[in-house]
This record gives sequence, C-alpha cells and structure tokens, in this order.
Amino acid sequence: MVESAQFSRQLLHPKHWPLWLGVGLMRLLSALPLRWQMAMGAALGRTAMKLLGSRAHTARRNLELCFPDMPAPERDALLKRNFEETGKAIFDTVNAWWWSDARIQRHMQLVGREHVQQTIDAGQGVILFAVHCLPLEMGARVFGQFKAGIGVYRPHNNAVMEYLQVKGRMRSAKGLVPKRDLRQMVRCLRSAEVIWYTADQDFGRSSAVFIPFFAVPDAATITGATTLAKLGKAKVLPFFVERCEGDDGYRIEIMPPLEDFPGEDELSDALRGNAIVESLIGRNLPQYMWLHRRFKTRPDPKDPSLYK
Repeated sequence: MVESAQFSRQLLHPKHWPLWLGVGLMRLLSALPLRWQMAMGAALGRTAMKLLGSRAHTARRNLELCFPDMPAPERDALLKRNFEETGKAIFDTVNAWWWSDARIQRHMQLVGREHVQQTIDAGQGVILFAVHCLPLEMGARVFGQFKAGIGVYRPHNNAVMEYLQVKGRMRSAKGLVPKRDLRQMVRCLRSAEVIWYTADQDFGRSSAVFIPFFAVPDAATITGATTLAKLGKAKVLPFFVERCEGDDGYRIEIMPPLEDFPGEDELSDALRGNAIVESLIGRNLPQYMWLHRRFKTRPDPKDPSLYK
C-alpha cells in the first residue's frame, strides 16, 4: 500500500519542466473564487469539444447507445453540457489536491455519514460503491473531512503525475492501493477500513459478465464488489458526489448498506449493481464521465466495435 508520495531529483529533469510549469499555473488558479474557476472550466470544456474529435465521438456514441429514445437535439445539448462539466472537473481536481481543509469545509455538504460510522462501529469494513462522476476527486477530499479511507487507484505512467496524484490524494486517505491488489483491499476491509470501489467502467473481459447497462444489453461489467464483500466481510454503501447547482460547492451522499449483499451469485449481484449505477448516474447526467469507452469489450471478440 502506498502511504506517501516519494519525491526524487529525477522529477526535476528538464523534460518535466513544461509539466511543472503547468502545475504551477493550476496551483495559482486554485486560489480563484470557485465560480470563477467553474466559468473558466466550462470555457475549456467547450474548446476541448471542438479540438478533441475522438473524445467527442466517444461521448456522443455513449449517449446514443444508452438513451436511444432521447431526441437528438436533447442529446446534443447534453453532450455540450457534459464537455463543460468535464472542463470544470480540471478545477475539481486542482481544488481537491491543494485547497486547505478550511476552504473545503466552506464548500461542502456531507449527507449520510452515520451509515459509515454505524457499519464501522459494528466491526465491518465499508465499500463505498461509487460511479465515475466528474467531481469524484473532490468527493474523496470531502469524505476525508469526516473519515480518512483507503483509495483504490491506477498508478500514473508519468512520474511527475504519479507524485502529484499520490500527494494530493493522501490529503484525504490513509493509503492508496493499486486497483489489482485484491489481497491488500481485503486486508483493509477486514480491519474495518473504508475502501472506494467503482464498477461502472469497461475493464476488459477478465472477471466480467455481459449484462444490461441502460439500453445496451451486453455491457462488460466486473463482479469485484461481490468478491470484496465476501472476502472482506464488508458492507456495500452506494456513494454519490456532485457539484451543487450554481457551482458554489460540492455535495456527497452516502446511502445505507445494501441488504442481502452479496446475494445468491455474482450475476445477480452485478445486475443489482448496474441498476444502482444507473440510478446514481441519472441523478446528474451531465456530470458523468461519458468520455470513457464503456462498451469497447464485446461478448464475442469478433463482434464489430460499437464506436465505429
């Protein structure tokens, strides 16, 4: 488990200077009022939509696949709004990594913390069952004002970004566990810790079942929540984070533990999990990460791509 960010002189190599310059600029922008940041982020998102054609295609295609009955003009408006929200997410991350606790607390709402505390008091670990909402990075920081947990993450390929994300996330976490380290996750849960978990992205064919997700009948869906809950003897609590209306803060909600989970088998648990994921995403469609190629893995490798 990663418990601190490791700085080395190699991070100061000239090849990293442009990145450090950008980091310094974002660090300065973190001092701006939140609404100014969000206005800038929305403008960045609109620009990105014009420049990043492949990402725009992916998001548009996801919306077409998930909501085929939505009128085209409504989908187009949702796509534009989603890119604006994606631009704002840059500042969500900046704020999560660099804001002081006092400033976080001025801009946060936290609902349902009693469900976490009751579960831990009963000697059980907590699996926060989240979705990839765009302000998710800030959600972890807000939750950390109540209780530090264990983050599950993918180590970054860039050494500077790995240092920054570990340093930033450790402001609200006890430690970070690589997403494939199941043994460490189970160990933490059996010690009545809190683990973040998401099952709403396409992680490939391994340990996945093909089940409905919105209007797509055969989306590759991982079954790790069942494994973690069983081996870790933990409770699963749905978790949601969003930017408040008016862009004046962040709100997270933790729901009561799921009853009878794990259930009879992994398939029924995955179906139940996808229904919860759909419900959470539906709370704020524009603030979901539609840019991810959610349906890239097909039931048969010979099946044509849904993104062509």
